[in-house]
Amino acid sequence: MSPRKPNMESSIYFGADGWWHGRVTMGVKNDGSPDRRHRRARTESEIKRKVKELERLRDQGRAPAAGRKPTVAAWMETYLTDIASLKLKPRSLDDYWSKTRNDIIPGVGRHRIDKLQPEHLERMYRALLDAGHAPSHVVKVHRILSRALKIAHRRRIVGENVATLVDPPSIDETEANPFTKEEAKAFLEAASKRPTFMRWIVGVGMGFRQGETLGLRWPYVDLEAELFRPEWQLQRLTWRHGCHDPHACGARLHRFEPCPPDCTMHKGYQRGCPKPCTKTCIKHASACPERKEGGLVFTRPKTRKSRNAVPIPPVFVPFLHDHRAQQQAARAAAGELWEEHDVVFARPDGRPLDPRADYAEFKELLKEAGIDDRRLYDGSRHTAGTILNELGVDMPTIMEILRHTQISQTRRYVKGRSHLSKDAMRRMGEFFVPSQSPPPAPIPGPIETRTETADTRAARSLRRRRIR
Repeated sequence: MSPRKPNMESSIYFGADGWWHGRVTMGVKNDGSPDRRHRRARTESEIKRKVKELERLRDQGRAPAAGRKPTVAAWMETYLTDIASLKLKPRSLDDYWSKTRNDIIPGVGRHRIDKLQPEHLERMYRALLDAGHAPSHVVKVHRILSRALKIAHRRRIVGENVATLVDPPSIDETEANPFTKEEAKAFLEAASKRPTFMRWIVGVGMGFRQGETLGLRWPYVDLEAELFRPEWQLQRLTWRHGCHDPHACGARLHRFEPCPPDCTMHKGYQRGCPKPCTKTCIKHASACPERKEGGLVFTRPKTRKSRNAVPIPPVFVPFLHDHRAQQQAARAAAGELWEEHDVVFARPDGRPLDPRADYAEFKELLKEAGIDDRRLYDGSRHTAGTILNELGVDMPTIMEILRHTQISQTRRYVKGRSHLSKDAMRRMGEFFVPSQSPPPAPIPGPIETRTETADTRAARSLRRRRIR
């Protein structure tokens, strides 16, 4: 009989090199040739264990795909270019690229994706924390890498997503610091002296996000029905190359050496001197003659819930009519210089307000109103949610006004006030222990008399006992 083994049966033998070898048939490759995997070990028991493990993965349909596995750097580039770009919003994709270039590739980029171990990730996270990065930043890096490895596992490029074996650092949720009622009134009083007053009325009074407020357009404002429909938001996106060779396009802007300690070229940069370019740098898209998809653009909100109509407080409607009339007068005064974008809050030439200038104005108004420094979100959405709660509005209604998808998210936006807590506990105490009232006046008892009566001594004694 022929010594040939049946199809799909594995082979184990001792080689001339002093190693035990095992070969397992996994199926066929993309080109139709047999997919035979090789394993080797020093002992026969060890090679049998490896062969059985590979056969188990094959029988369960979880065997990694054939071929040499890419490095983490190569897979992250494939994931962000071909997979994540189909689903993520432009701003989110830019954030993914930034953390991949600055953190993931320098940390674990040279490891082969199938050789990556949990210890490699833990050492990278520890290095990021030691370098001064916040735990929230490290958690975001962990989530990006975990999503990329999840796709690799789903496509059988790796046998396991090692990121699921690692616990990222714990993060403390940033505590909201909304305006009090008095601070909100002081802020709007300071804003009333500026031409952007209505922008802050909508931001603080209705809890709109910055991009939603600056992206409001007149076709989506129904003053008769008193409704805002935030169908668009204004965002600043990163420019992208439109040419075929991004590296050559930015050749005159590449800088491969770090700046000297006494650099004067970037002294006005808030984040200091930029990092040197890599050898294959494809940045500097803003200087590309065929640049695209950048600058201030109108984009759709992230979720469908964010586009729900929001009722306009009736007291705001006359102010919006006046604001529209003033804008029409400005359009007539600008003439040909006017750029029509149909935005509710525009510059003198019709262009949308710049988010950077809007943020700087918010900081200026804080100083004018005598309010301590805080985030723009604290002065808008957190403030609106907290004041609605103080006015007695229930949590589901606040969730609809802020257009959240989950009520747990709304609870994070609403912050309780200490004076409300004190009042609640005062009422609780009065419920259990009524307040002390002055003791009632004593009821006068019977007056003893020495006058003789016709009653017997026994009758008088019984009457006294009844009185007592």
